[in-house]
Amino acid sequence: MSTVLSMAAFALATSITPGPVNIVALGAGARYGLRASLRHVTGATVGFALLLLLIGLGLHELLVQWPMLTRVIEWAGVAFLLYVAWKLAADDGRIDTTGAARGPTLLAGAAMQWLNPKAWLASVAGMGAYAASGEKALVWQFAAIYFVVCFASIACWAWAGASLRQALREPERVRLVNRTMAALLAASALWLLLD
Repeated sequence: MSTVLSMAAFALATSITPGPVNIVALGAGARYGLRASLRHVTGATVGFALLLLLIGLGLHELLVQWPMLTRVIEWAGVAFLLYVAWKLAADDGRIDTTGAARGPTLLAGAAMQWLNPKAWLASVAGMGAYAASGEKALVWQFAAIYFVVCFASIACWAWAGASLRQALREPERVRLVNRTMAALLAASALWLLLD
């Protein structure tokens, strides 16, 4: 049982801390509400769980053999995060109160995890710590625990953003939040390059 708690604690520590996916969840919650943001939350969770599984089932070995592939993934991830930050900063700040706006898609949430260097680091570190033996039962157990914790963690950020929605009725306030989130997202992307 202590291994399960340790896995859950690791998943919580890496999932709930600020990072690109959580920043987008916060911004999406503020702009589109919780319901629309759950597509991003679900996509990011599924994308991360799949990445974690593939790392645990042997993708890490491929990256060890071809280290340049790791750098390509890192640079693509940083470019994608900077693009998302630019889109946030350029947003006009109008919140759709009719419910017609869709918010981030499931696929965008999943892609964001695959292009997120923090997700790759958490996957490699987590699998190295809990399933380094390659035992498939441990890989699947860790992925299942991580799935639940990851979903809850990202959903908390979306809920926090949705809670801010009432305070952000004026486009100027939304633009300020979006630009703040964009700056944080860009800073986190650039920080990943220095790490």
